[in-house]
Amino acid sequence: MARDYYDVLGVQRGASSDDVKRAFRKLARQYHPDVSDDPDAETKFKEINEAYEVLSDDQKRARYDQFGHAGVNGAAGGYGGGYGGVDINFEDIFEVFNSAFGGRASGGSRRGPARGGHVRVDVSVSFMEAAKGVEKEIEFQRLEVCEVCDGSGAKEGTHPVTCPDCNGTGQIRQARQTMLGSFVSMTTCPRCGGRGTIVTDPCTNCDGSGRRRKPVKMNVTIPAGVHDGLRIQSRGDGDAGENGAAPGDLYIVVHVEEHEYFTRKDNDIILDYTLNVAQAALGDTVTVPTVDGDVELSVPAGTQTGKAFRLRGKGMPRLRNDGSSAGRGDQIVYVTVAIPTKLTDEQKELFEQLADSLGSHIQPRAERGFFARMTDFFSGEQ
Repeated sequence: MARDYYDVLGVQRGASSDDVKRAFRKLARQYHPDVSDDPDAETKFKEINEAYEVLSDDQKRARYDQFGHAGVNGAAGGYGGGYGGVDINFEDIFEVFNSAFGGRASGGSRRGPARGGHVRVDVSVSFMEAAKGVEKEIEFQRLEVCEVCDGSGAKEGTHPVTCPDCNGTGQIRQARQTMLGSFVSMTTCPRCGGRGTIVTDPCTNCDGSGRRRKPVKMNVTIPAGVHDGLRIQSRGDGDAGENGAAPGDLYIVVHVEEHEYFTRKDNDIILDYTLNVAQAALGDTVTVPTVDGDVELSVPAGTQTGKAFRLRGKGMPRLRNDGSSAGRGDQIVYVTVAIPTKLTDEQKELFEQLADSLGSHIQPRAERGFFARMTDFFSGEQ
């Protein structure tokens, strides 16, 4: 005689739909034939699904509450694809499958030899080297193919053998019979790690890994225009891969040292240049440094502190992604007028004469200042 569906799921007759669903999931995980050791797991799992199919449907549940099993047996049998006269909610069952197997669908993929790891090397260059480009010799360590076993990991004169656990496939296949048919799961072979072969007599030079860490020296080209923190990729110059797999890459991280008086903003070079009061007042032709050498700059009379002069094409090269350059930025010269703090008697006398000729008393400005004009605007006086 069929058991009461409420007793099967362990819920009260007034249980909500959420309570019914939670009870079903808990029992389905417990008695799924692929995970349960209970000898009656398949029968119980079928009974749990049958109860859930009825109690999760409002119409079927109402008929069951009124007429018992007689109220649902006929109706349930009319659906194609059911199991034992009851439709199965495949969406909920597959959800249980995923939960039971750690969220992974059946089947797996063989893990072949791993690609080599990436290697990072930090390189420092001067500001001038960053502007012109430079070739640097770098030293670092990386994993290289063992020269004794040629990367196989096996002792000289021997070879890896086929893994007896997976017969060389790299996978372990497990098949279970369930009420839905044969269920096959594939997992990576734990013995060979998915390689399909094992080393029974390891190479003494590399301890069976097939690779050894070695020091390396190589020359690298730092292109003109690099900025601090730029990462240059050198493909295939990282660690060697396992058993002939692709090598990793080498990443060269550039650090640009500070310059004595140049600074950088994007591709422009900034230079602060100091003039004395006579040069600023009378004008002058001065010599300023650039990364290409000294150039002459004409300073007009009456130059004030903060005045900027732009030297076209005297900045940093504009670096493209492929390492080539496309034009250059500018050099911007910002002027500061130096006020002397110590004067000789002769200089003091000259400044006093200048003060007399210019007038030492403060003259009010004929034009109102910016903030005064803004105050008038908002007060309605303009």
